[in-house]
Amino acid sequence: MSFVRTTPPRPVDVAAVFPELAPLARAAIRLHPRAGSPSVFESSVGGPLLWPADEPWPHCDGSHPGSGMSRSPAEIRLERRRRARLHRDPHGPQYTPEEEAIKKRNDATFMERLDAGPPWPAESPVPMLPVAQLYLRDIPLLRPPGQADLLQVLWCPYDHEPDYKPSTALFWRSAAAVVDILATPPEPYEADYDGYVPEPCLLAPEQITEYPNSLDLSAEERQLLGDWSRWQAADGGVDSSYADYPAEFYDCELADAPGWKVGGWPPWGRTDPYRRFCAVCDAQMVPLLTIASFEWDGGTRGWAPYEDEAAAFAASHVAGQDPAQPTAVEVGSADNLQLYVCPASPEHPHTDLIQ
Repeated sequence: MSFVRTTPPRPVDVAAVFPELAPLARAAIRLHPRAGSPSVFESSVGGPLLWPADEPWPHCDGSHPGSGMSRSPAEIRLERRRRARLHRDPHGPQYTPEEEAIKKRNDATFMERLDAGPPWPAESPVPMLPVAQLYLRDIPLLRPPGQADLLQVLWCPYDHEPDYKPSTALFWRSAAAVVDILATPPEPYEADYDGYVPEPCLLAPEQITEYPNSLDLSAEERQLLGDWSRWQAADGGVDSSYADYPAEFYDCELADAPGWKVGGWPPWGRTDPYRRFCAVCDAQMVPLLTIASFEWDGGTRGWAPYEDEAAAFAASHVAGQDPAQPTAVEVGSADNLQLYVCPASPEHPHTDLIQ
């Protein structure tokens, strides 16, 4: 890890103001992905995987109706690089010779596909795309099975019914057991959405303490949050504008952190809490990884690391260069994709949920 990100202290000490909630504290590790060029030997989002050359690359066997207008991962990445270059140098060429050559190849392939006419079925099975690679040495909250010390997460860049989200695959492995590394993994012909093609990012893992979203609290605990006199006694001083809705301040500033993270509490909001149970042993599953569309938004800027505060509070940003979206990932309606695993055995089938 070559850089650091530091979450500011919370404006109120939850355990001090609401000691009843203290037992609910959980450790989480914010990943803080930021644009970079990770290697297979580093933890990353959207980076290359330490994948054995003799192990088949994972493919998705689901249904993949093509739109005929979707772009390949290579096209998506090219356009991002081009826009970033033009942002740095507005007077530069619209396309460099290298970009123009790539664009011509991509356009030719696209026209061939368009001329074939509908329906436009995608190739099947579809090669999956790397989403995250997490080494235990960097993310000690991982609880891998056996001698594994590496978690690899991939997904299919198509929406899948009934929830219209990418299907995901998890792989636990021992890094030392990988001798010959797959040099050029296959890529899908196209991606349903640009947001399903992660940008390569390095990580700056940071362990924090989280408390549950108010939706995860009992009726009695939610009633405690509504006691304005408790909030008034808080040393941090809560803005009186929250007097009628103190739970909103709690959820935005004190409970579960936004952004990519391992462990912690689920970021409810799209639905009420939805308990997940292991299909093998029926144990209640626990959060493993939050795949976030944004590192912060208008209501959670207070969670932006010290090092990113200027960017977080900037009045505007250039399209495609949002500092709150370094991974370029976007799932659902700017939601989170939460991955859950069985606490009894991480090797049991995982599940996921958009929130």
